[in-house]
Amino acid sequence: MNNRRGPSFLIFGAVIVLALGVIITGLQLVRYSRIRTNFPPGLLIASVPVGGLDAQQAAERLIQAYGVPVELRYGDAMIQVKPSLVGFELDLETMLAAADLQRINQPFWSAFWDYLWNRLPTPEEVPLRAKLNVDRLRTYLNEDVAVRYDQPPTDSMPIPGTADFSSGTEGTVLDVDRALTLVEDALRSPTSRVVSLTYNRVQPGRPVFQNLEVLLKNIIDTNEFDGLSEVYLLDLQTYKEIHFAYQQGETIQPDIAFTAASTMKIPIMISSLIQTEDPTPVEIQEAIKSMIELSENDPADRLMEQVLDPNLGPLMVTDDLQALGLKNTFLAGYFYFGAPLLQRFVTPANSRTDVDTGPDPYNQTTPVEMGMLLEDIYMCANTGGGTLVAVFPGEVTQNECREMIQYLSANEIPVLIKAGLPEGTQIAHKHGWITEADGYLHTMGNSGIIYTPGGNYILSIFVHHPVQLLWDPANYMIVQLSQAVYNYFNLSAR
Repeated sequence: MNNRRGPSFLIFGAVIVLALGVIITGLQLVRYSRIRTNFPPGLLIASVPVGGLDAQQAAERLIQAYGVPVELRYGDAMIQVKPSLVGFELDLETMLAAADLQRINQPFWSAFWDYLWNRLPTPEEVPLRAKLNVDRLRTYLNEDVAVRYDQPPTDSMPIPGTADFSSGTEGTVLDVDRALTLVEDALRSPTSRVVSLTYNRVQPGRPVFQNLEVLLKNIIDTNEFDGLSEVYLLDLQTYKEIHFAYQQGETIQPDIAFTAASTMKIPIMISSLIQTEDPTPVEIQEAIKSMIELSENDPADRLMEQVLDPNLGPLMVTDDLQALGLKNTFLAGYFYFGAPLLQRFVTPANSRTDVDTGPDPYNQTTPVEMGMLLEDIYMCANTGGGTLVAVFPGEVTQNECREMIQYLSANEIPVLIKAGLPEGTQIAHKHGWITEADGYLHTMGNSGIIYTPGGNYILSIFVHHPVQLLWDPANYMIVQLSQAVYNYFNLSAR
């Protein structure tokens, strides 16, 4: 009895086990079929996990992840940027289709068998597919970010009552090209959505050029100078000019005739070298050095007598000046005491009736014409061109002009314009003043080419007082004027 019941029990048990296996397998098959209709576990689309989601759910998750605004940080400002605002669009159709291929490419029963044995596949990540309108992004960065959040520098400004300027403050300018890369990277990342924008620092600029004129006049007022001043400044980089005459707080028409005094030795040097072959003979060099560096009159007369003409040398200097287009600068006699007046010159400057400095009938100039003469030397020395070479072709060489700069630079008198410059600053210049017949000083002038780290310039200053020009106050005022101009050109170099 027991022997017959044993095999039946085993068979029955086996049938039950088999039935259970079929049921469980069927249930797993149903479950797997449901899972297979969705994306495989562990699948990433554009770094976003979408395993177990259907196409619609995956699309919603991608839109949610990549629709988060990108946060731009520019200095202390925080700017939220919607991706759609800058033309960023996901290519959902292409990405979902690529993901779906991973689902259907594996054979069903093979995949089901792996599922039963818990051998889950490792799906390959579907890379991001998206479009970005770079032009729209650049426009947004330029017009919405840079325009609103760039910090313009604060320009330096004159400090009234001094020869100095405020230092100004730095500004910032968005580095748009770098920002394009950083923002695009953030738009293409579902997690790194914060961008610290980079920017370039902008140094404060010089004050408006004409503000320098205001400062120069303020210096004259602060010094309480009650005489007449005329200032000519030429920026040798931009060729902008400042040119004014000033008397007791009033601006008057410039181009006033002043006694040239020893500043006339610049034209004598030029005329002497026009008539001299290059290289310059040693004896001519020595005479020019004594005339310029020591401001001696005898070498000046000797050059005109020996190199130009024994009797009419000064008039030949004047002829050269007129050939260069200078109408108000002339030399009408030698320097030695008792020299005859060779010719009386009437010029636009000395014909004025509104102002009169009592200029010497032997030699006169204006600040601007002395500055123009230095400009001609500067151009010739630097480029071998300019007015001097054009008017005297073959007679003035670049080497001779460089010699002129050397002679003028050796004038080491530590007053006037030079005294307002830092130690070691090169200035090619000539000064001039004389004690007149009444025993008083009335006029002095100084014209020079100044070479500085912040730019080269020409500065020509003449001052006059009808009663008496006191040396120390007048010199101090010119020193301050020179300091102010130097400081203006070298604000960024300090």
